[in-house]
Amino acid sequence: MSPLAHIAALPVRAYRLIFSPWVGFNCRYQPTCSAYALEALEKHGAFRGSLLTLRRIGRCHPLGSSGYDPVPEPEDRP
Repeated sequence: MSPLAHIAALPVRAYRLIFSPWVGFNCRYQPTCSAYALEALEKHGAFRGSLLTLRRIGRCHPLGSSGYDPVPEPEDRP
């Protein structure tokens, strides 16, 4: 994980440590949004990982879908 991705992961880690036990474990997606965010930041870096995380959080609403939603694999660039 890049240094910038480590910085972007700090709010996610704080959420998991502080707020997640209070909110409960009733996420509609698998993996949870916080696990998705950490994996996206690790695989794609700070910028693209943050965009993927925001897109995922945007889909997490009462009228949204649910189920297994893995982080996409990085594209190979020539």
